[in-house]
This record gives sequence, structure tokens and C-alpha cells, in this order.
Amino acid sequence: MNFELDDQQRDFAASIDAALTGADVPGAVRAWGDGDTAPGRKVWATLADLGVTALMVAEEHDGIDATPVDLVVAAERLGRWCVPGPVVESVAVAPVLLRGDERSAALAAGELVVTVAMPPLVPRAVDAETSGLILLAQDGTVSEASATASHESVDPSRKLFEVSTSGAGRDADVDRAFEFGALATAAQLVGAAQSMLDQSVDYAKQRHQFGRAIGSYQAIKHKLADVHIAIELARPLVYGAALALGEGSADTPRDVSAAKVAASEAALLAARSSLQTHGAIGFTHEHDLSLWLLRVQALRSAWGDPTWHRARVLEAF
Repeated sequence: MNFELDDQQRDFAASIDAALTGADVPGAVRAWGDGDTAPGRKVWATLADLGVTALMVAEEHDGIDATPVDLVVAAERLGRWCVPGPVVESVAVAPVLLRGDERSAALAAGELVVTVAMPPLVPRAVDAETSGLILLAQDGTVSEASATASHESVDPSRKLFEVSTSGAGRDADVDRAFEFGALATAAQLVGAAQSMLDQSVDYAKQRHQFGRAIGSYQAIKHKLADVHIAIELARPLVYGAALALGEGSADTPRDVSAAKVAASEAALLAARSSLQTHGAIGFTHEHDLSLWLLRVQALRSAWGDPTWHRARVLEAF
């Protein structure tokens, strides 16, 4: 049995990388945090042209109706590039909650950006003030909502909002939508971890101490190797959970939680190792690494923190 990505999925990932290489995503993230979403919207438009926003939307609404594996391929790249905005909510969760809704066509085209609150694990909606639609999902129903109080996040580019219902609710597969949210977040964390590892490796080749590149020291090599191993252990769990979700397996909750825990720990290790490799400069606002450091801290607790997901894994046995 072959568990490798097929050529089409590899080409899709490569097309996202190619499109975002010259997009100045770090600049868009900083601008988004400062309240200027225009650069970030251009990034979203690029992703829409590639079909990212249409991935999970049904074909009847001009979507691709792709598999959860395809979603993971995209979400990992978006995490690797630190794309701003409610990525998980709009690309992964909203298509499930809006299944059969005519607004899905605008979602697929990238014309509608959606954010979601799903109490109790997702009590606040990300970027509600800049989203075209706010959804509140709980107890098997979803309804439109409006933003109330705002709260700062550890990641300045992810503002959080309390929401209240502003429309009638309708039935929706909220449980499945949550699994998509947790899975896509795990994939983003893997992508972010890989990006930080790549940045650290490059920096270790350039930074010199005592007349030698720091990457030549065994301690640095071992530290970065540990990050690589953690990522390579987390990635199969993420893709395994995607397969389970696509097949409707009874083990989906367990597999998604295992993936979220492994991805969270890999990303945290990558963040710590990156900061140690770069030194204090890595956490300055001017250095791009700081964007990933803050994003990882925010995503670790998003869609269920590691403690909650560990408990769900234990309950499965």
C-alpha cells in the first residue's frame, strides 16, 4: 500500500509555494496585525486563483469537493508561509457548516471570508471584524452571528472576538466541522515547524562564533535534528487523521487529536530551537522568525489545546 502523495498533490503544494514566494507574506502579516488587510487580501486572492478556497466546497457550488488529504496538503503550505486571516475557519470549517448553502459559491471563489466560533473549545472568532460572515456553531446547529467585544491574541495578526447569535439556526454537522478545524490547525503547525527549521538551518550556516559557523557544532546539529525528527513523526499522524476523516472512520476523533498533539509539540520544539539558534534577534519585531514564533503559540491552543486532545486520545483506549 502506497501512502505517498500523488503527483497532482505534490504539484498543488509546489504551485502554492511558487505563488507565495514573491508575495511578501511576512509584510502582509504585519500589516494585518496593524489593521491594514489589503496586502493580506491580495494573498487570499492568489490562493483563490489556485483553488485553495474552493477545496472543501461541494461541486454544486463551484467547489472542488476535494479530500481531507488535499486540505492537509494546502493547510501545511499555508502554515509554512504564515498566511494571515481565518484560514482554518474559512477554508476547512465553513464549507462543512455551509453545506448546501448558496453562499458556498462565494466562499469557493474567495469572495467571502468566513470566521467561526464553536463553544466551548473555540469560544471566540478570529478576525471577525474583517470577515464577511461570522458563524456560531454549537449543539448541532449553526447560525449567523455578530461580533461584540474584541480581545488581543498572543499573535497580533489574530484578533479574537466574542460573538452573539444574530440569526436563526439551522442543522449542521458541527462535530465533523470541528474535526476539520482541528486537523487543518495541526497541518498548519507542521508547516510552521518546517518553516522555522528551514530558517534555522539557513541561519546556522551564516552565523559564526569563535571563527566557525554555528551549524558546525554538534550541539546545534543535534538540536535541529531533533526538530526534524519531531516533524517527521507528526506529519504521518496528520495525514493518517485526514484519511480517517475522509473515510468516516469511528477512530477519527482519536486520530485527529493524536495529530494535533504531535503537531503542537513539534511546532513548540521548532520554536524553541529556532529562538536558541537565532538568539534574541529572532524574537524582535523586525525579524520574520518572530511571526512564526507567535503564530505557533496561538495555534497550539486553537481548536483544542494539547491537554484536551491528549485526554481525548486516552479516552479512546
